Amino acid sequence: MTGHARPEEAEPAPGPVPAPESQDPPARPLRRDAVRNHQLVVQAAREVLSEFGTDASMELIASRAGVGVGTVYRRFPNKEALVDEIAGQMLRELTEVARRALALPDGSGLETFLRVIGRSLSEHRGYADKLVGHSKVSCVELLRDRIAELLVQAQESGRVAGGVELGDIMALIWGLRGIVETSGAVVPDAWRRHLDIQLAGLRTARVPQDSPPAVTRAQLRRIGTGAADEDG
Repeated sequence: MTGHARPEEAEPAPGPVPAPESQDPPARPLRRDAVRNHQLVVQAAREVLSEFGTDASMELIASRAGVGVGTVYRRFPNKEALVDEIAGQMLRELTEVARRALALPDGSGLETFLRVIGRSLSEHRGYADKLVGHSKVSCVELLRDRIAELLVQAQESGRVAGGVELGDIMALIWGLRGIVETSGAVVPDAWRRHLDIQLAGLRTARVPQDSPPAVTRAQLRRIGTGAADEDG
């Protein structure tokens, strides 16, 4: 972002040695109208991308938000940055849902969480695929940590068989996303029946000895970053 230097920054005053360059100055808080515009753009983007997918134009998002397209570009240099922002917001929301689900009784948190994520994938199907490969790896890892904790709780309560692993739950979620993307607006609730069947199977699952191993955490990270050629 360009602009004139503030007077106090134009000429360093003599005095104590300044702080090292690595110590960034505190970020200036956004003005109230800038905060409002940011929220309007993000909310409009979530609605527009859910309806039209990531091919939707920034002009359409600006129109839905009731702001000029220049306002959108001041906050987000390109559509990829905007999509990344709302995918990150979705990740944070799901992580909070998972955290709250850990407090539910009888190991029911995993089932509750899976139903919430299925609904979320359906409501945001236009950009739900961006959750895989999100730039904030730490957000993705934290969500996986919470899902792993929910799985342990469900197994300790007898709701999920002992041989099921985190990679199996992640594959189940990928399956929900695929159904949502395939059924689209024609059968928006098709994922619900699939999840019911999967949950019933998880309670009594017996993994055959010759079955391939579950996807590992290292492989999940590679899938997220697209590093398909790396060794596991």
